[in-house]
Amino acid sequence: MFRKLAGLCTVTATLFWAGVASADITNSAHDFSGEAYTNEICNVCHAPHAGTLVNNAPLWNHAVSDGAGAGWTMYSNPATIDGTIDASPGGVSLLCLSCHDGTVAVDSFGGATGTTFVTGNAMVGTDLSNDHPISITYAGDADLAAATAPSGVAGGTTIDADMLFVGKVECASCHDVHNAYNINMLLKKSNANSGLCLTCHTK
Repeated sequence: MFRKLAGLCTVTATLFWAGVASADITNSAHDFSGEAYTNEICNVCHAPHAGTLVNNAPLWNHAVSDGAGAGWTMYSNPATIDGTIDASPGGVSLLCLSCHDGTVAVDSFGGATGTTFVTGNAMVGTDLSNDHPISITYAGDADLAAATAPSGVAGGTTIDADMLFVGKVECASCHDVHNAYNINMLLKKSNANSGLCLTCHTK
């Protein structure tokens, strides 16, 4: 009886997580396998051998933006910010910006210097003053301090566990680079009726 019950629980859990993570990076905006510079999906960012550990990204294979040396302009409107913003992007955001800041080519990976740059709406640039703050501590405002609140991310738990990185809001707080949730713009949860925004901005 115990064995049957355990088997049923395993099948149920598998079906649940299959429903949660029904999508992946294949055919998403981050699937570069059809580009002239690679026929693989993963190697633009990761390497199976000889990768490096950059900002906790496993086996990192892509050139990284110059951090403070890139001349970043961070969001700084004191009327709307209670948390502390770093002087330049850090953590996982720096990895995202390694393609999206326009200073490093998408095909600059595996030690090569590429020539294909992100353009259009996907190119954020180094002036981040008109974008949602990143590398900002999620604290200060009473409405924004409830990091233990449910995140609403499928299969997730709290805002802190699912959306913050060492207590900070980063690009990956809202976006999932591997498209696990199959939501437009690689979002972690739908923003219908501003649902994603209102996860943290409980105004």
